[in-house]
Amino acid sequence: MIDFELSPNIQSSRQMIHMVAEQLMRPISREYDEREHEKPTEFLETMWKLSAGTSFGSDREADKKAAASGPKEGNLASCVSIEELSWGDAGLYLSIPNPGLGGAAVLAAGTAEQKQRFLAPFKDGAPKWGAMAITEPHCGSDSAALLTTAVRDGDDWVLNGTKIYCTSGLMATEKSDGFVVVWATVDKSAGRAGIKSFVVPAHTPGMKVIKVENKLGIRASDTAMMVFEDCRIPLDNILGSAEVKAGTEGFKGAMATFDATRPLVAASALGIGRAALDFAREALERAGVTIRYGAAPSTLTAVERDFMEIESELQAARLLTWRAAWMMDRGKRNNLEASMAKAKAGLAVTRVTQKAVEFLGPLGYSRKLLLEKWMRDAKINDIFEGTQQINMLIVARRILGYSSKELS
Repeated sequence: MIDFELSPNIQSSRQMIHMVAEQLMRPISREYDEREHEKPTEFLETMWKLSAGTSFGSDREADKKAAASGPKEGNLASCVSIEELSWGDAGLYLSIPNPGLGGAAVLAAGTAEQKQRFLAPFKDGAPKWGAMAITEPHCGSDSAALLTTAVRDGDDWVLNGTKIYCTSGLMATEKSDGFVVVWATVDKSAGRAGIKSFVVPAHTPGMKVIKVENKLGIRASDTAMMVFEDCRIPLDNILGSAEVKAGTEGFKGAMATFDATRPLVAASALGIGRAALDFAREALERAGVTIRYGAAPSTLTAVERDFMEIESELQAARLLTWRAAWMMDRGKRNNLEASMAKAKAGLAVTRVTQKAVEFLGPLGYSRKLLLEKWMRDAKINDIFEGTQQINMLIVARRILGYSSKELS
């Protein structure tokens, strides 16, 4: 039997996190959109303390009890939490202390020892900082074309290369116990099979941030350009096996990270879209326009039809997102579903925020409201973690049974 009801644990967490989004994030949302590159210190300190005792962190006692009492729901819970936090502010959400995309990579491809070493919270229960470095100046969505190298030298790996657009890259390298997961090739001649991922701890000599981007949206978070110059890390900092096998096993292992992170990005898109939709509904109601869900289609106004259409798109994206997370919680392969959720949510949030601005006319375009900000924040969800085109390509390959060589 299919059940779309959230468990009591997730519902309780959702309510608490929504309060955080409403009371701590919304009031400073505009301020830190305007003050890009300035850290919301008070907010971060508050979230650091909250993370020490809630599901924001990792491996909490409450999580263990929940896991023991029923089915695993960690990925679904994360999606629900991220939607609420992004409803508050997507940029601030991305700046909250947590292992981030780097942590997702460790969970997807790391050993039990590595998960404990890199993801176990501090003694006070607060989480560690993490980031992931994939994209390079010469290649974007084609991760298989990366040129960053990892060469074995005795008991070390030596990394050399340049990475761009690393979300939270600055924070992860500044914090004493932060880390960055770096994708690199151990054998260029092996193609995709030679691509592996490596954990580089903060303050490792040879790893440095050389630029922080000025962005259209999610401006409260940092997006860094990083250089690795003879950067040495221990041999056991590689995620998965160092062996290069025939085929694409190495690349598939690294790509498994996206099966976990794409639903999370989709969830963030849902939060932004819902923020815009909620605001538009309230504004329309104040203007005397009520959405009549039970009315005959032929009697609906253009505004009502448009509103219902974008609301249904957001609802469909949420169901796809929850399904992808639910499958991962149960150990099911969700490559297709993760890409479907990411693709749908990216399209939906772009349409929802644009239409919400349109509903309010010039006022929606004004900086007096957060609507224009949400439209700017929305677009990144259609780009990072695989562009719209890449995810649609993956969906087509999986449905039609084609390989990357047969359909590119």
